[in-house]
Amino acid sequence: MRILITNDDGINAPGLHTLEKIAATLAGPDGEVWTVAPAFEQSGVGHCISYTHPTMISHFGTRRFAIEGSPADCVLAGIHHVLPQKPDLILSGVNRGNNSAENALYSGTLGAAMEGALQGVRSLALSQYFGPKNAEIADPFEASAIHLAPLITRLLDTAPWGGDDYQIFYNINVPPVPADGVKGAAATAQGYRGHGRFQVEPHKAPSGRQFIWVKGGAQHDPTAPGTDAAANLDGYISVTPMRADLTDADALTALKNTL
Repeated sequence: MRILITNDDGINAPGLHTLEKIAATLAGPDGEVWTVAPAFEQSGVGHCISYTHPTMISHFGTRRFAIEGSPADCVLAGIHHVLPQKPDLILSGVNRGNNSAENALYSGTLGAAMEGALQGVRSLALSQYFGPKNAEIADPFEASAIHLAPLITRLLDTAPWGGDDYQIFYNINVPPVPADGVKGAAATAQGYRGHGRFQVEPHKAPSGRQFIWVKGGAQHDPTAPGTDAAANLDGYISVTPMRADLTDADALTALKNTL
């Protein structure tokens, strides 16, 4: 396979090095792994693209490039400029922290996978949940390093892909435990934490200028049964199929009856 990998934590992020090893395993000895990742951290940029200004691209080594732009920019550059042919697979991650529940809506990791799906390439977003059981171990990405390659292989062979218009991509979150604490994988819906909405904390600089820090909510309360964060906190890798189509089908049906 020819695999394109990217992330939103930046080209020097430890999770990307983990993903390079996962991708090499999947590609096999005759395959290719191409890295096109942001030059700087792009966490929280979602599916944004650099539409109004040019974006610099730098060659970092064999099949390795950095983009001064978003994860979605990296996917566009990889498909339409860097790679000699369209990739067979796009992997985004491994993100440092979960992209379960509402986090998925802000995630540049998911933004890259979404763009890959819009470009007609099978794409997965990969994230490593952090918590007291794995944050301080020698390799906090250990569970991802060990469990993701066989899981992705299974999904490529057996999971639904494609679609008539907006294609499926997968959001995968690895639980906050060491590798030997992973209980398995679970098909889940996107959860809702409710209190997980982002907030702001205001600060005043010595000059008197006003600034804000954006801060998130608690990450270790479970969502509803059958959803991503609940599975993660129970020790399971959550696998959530997604599409870029934001239409609420139930509301659309009800709306048709009122207009």
